[in-house]
Amino acid sequence: MAEKQRYFRLGVFVLVSLALSCITLFLLGGRALFEPTLTFETYFDQSVSGLDVGAKVEFRGVPIGQVTEIVMSSPLYEQNVPVDKRRAYIVVRAKVTGNPAQVKQWQQDLPEFVKRGLRAQTQLAGVTGQQILALNQVDPKRYPTLAFDWKPDYPYVPSVPSLTGQIITTVQKFMAGLSESDLQGLSHNLNRLVETLTDKIGQVPVSELSAEAAGMLQDGRSAIQRVERILTAAPIDQAVGNLSSAAGRIDTLLNDPSIGQALRSIANASAQLNNLLARQVQKTLNNVVVFTARLRRIAETGELDRLVAHLDQTVQRLDALVGANQYDVRGIVQDLQATAANLRNLSEVAKRYPAGVLFGGPPAKSDMPWKEVK
Repeated sequence: MAEKQRYFRLGVFVLVSLALSCITLFLLGGRALFEPTLTFETYFDQSVSGLDVGAKVEFRGVPIGQVTEIVMSSPLYEQNVPVDKRRAYIVVRAKVTGNPAQVKQWQQDLPEFVKRGLRAQTQLAGVTGQQILALNQVDPKRYPTLAFDWKPDYPYVPSVPSLTGQIITTVQKFMAGLSESDLQGLSHNLNRLVETLTDKIGQVPVSELSAEAAGMLQDGRSAIQRVERILTAAPIDQAVGNLSSAAGRIDTLLNDPSIGQALRSIANASAQLNNLLARQVQKTLNNVVVFTARLRRIAETGELDRLVAHLDQTVQRLDALVGANQYDVRGIVQDLQATAANLRNLSEVAKRYPAGVLFGGPPAKSDMPWKEVK
């Protein structure tokens, strides 16, 4: 009987222990099985090294869930697609957890958030190297969604390239560029540059430069002292007072009504002169236009060509006439010169003795009785 009681107590203890264990597990994590969740998926066309199942999912630094699955797109959505046409994306699925109100709000707002630029990105969590899945708002035009031909099993959130991957890619390109460059030639050129700079520095007369610098500093100090003495001795207050009085006089002069009237008169005269010049210029331009039109009409009718031809014929005739009577023309010219000289003498005589020109020469001299006889 005692043995049966002992087994009974042992059985009760085991049952109570199991019940307590189940209650403890339920309190610690079993409630999550009955809480609402939101599972979404995102695709990456780059490496997601460092991102593991169970990694945190953060929205602007606030934890909202964890990563539940990391697989390739080939076994999920591209089983019947040829290998050369497969996208071969990395499918990352995550679960958003929390109180029912928050999860329901995420379910309602997730499509609108994606339209406004919600993107998933892998980021480093501290200095340990472990990565998390971060959700942030970015420019949707700068980071469009990846192209795919299947219907996702869960709500889709586009992704953006990882900052870590971009840094690694840039470093790899830089190292590849360094490996292709001529490092030996570069080091040789740097050595030559250092040697040249050393030689040039050794040739610099440091003592002379120091002496010249000291002299320049001394001259500058002397100049500053002279300027200070001049400023100290100069009647600055009187100069400022004179400037103030001069400014007051200028203001008074400018406020004088006669000055304003004179300026207005000058402005009116300038305007009238401008109008007059404009009218004269316009009149001249009109005359030029009329003259140009007349010349154009003359040129179009052919009168100008006929006039030029007639002048050409006249010049040719004069040239022929002068050439044939060259010596006669010379005599005629000499006679004309003599005639002009006679006319000049006659005009001079007419000025001195106008009566003599009209009535002849002067009368003969007569001897008077009272004139002494020699």
